[in-house]
Amino acid sequence: MTSLKNKIGLFTDKTFMKFVMVGVINTIVGTTIMFVFYNVFHLSYWISSASNYFFGSICSYILNKHFTFHYQEKGWASLIRFTINIIICYLLAYGIAKPLMQWILSDYEKTIQENVSMLLGMCLFIVFNYLGQRFFAFKSK
Repeated sequence: MTSLKNKIGLFTDKTFMKFVMVGVINTIVGTTIMFVFYNVFHLSYWISSASNYFFGSICSYILNKHFTFHYQEKGWASLIRFTINIIICYLLAYGIAKPLMQWILSDYEKTIQENVSMLLGMCLFIVFNYLGQRFFAFKSK
């Protein structure tokens, strides 16, 4: 029972709430970029979704390092871990979302499948990214 409380507490503590607040800003900006790139400029699924994380990651790194996780260590190590985390979370989240939505929404046109895939990918990314930042990128020694 204690183990379940610890796992649930991981997503209800102050750190997670701060992570969500930072994420709201990144999500608004990144989502706008992603859907404009895809639906207005007709860039590919991968370029559109990657642009979301490229632009949002810069802000995310600074805010989460200092505001969310209060990570004090200096040097390049946390930036390298953060970058590795973002890349893995992105590829995992969007790599799961696209084939899953193609399968579930097989009767719908590609544009609908990929828009829904990008929304699902965002949701998966949030969970993967939080865990990766908390326990890998900004893990205290």
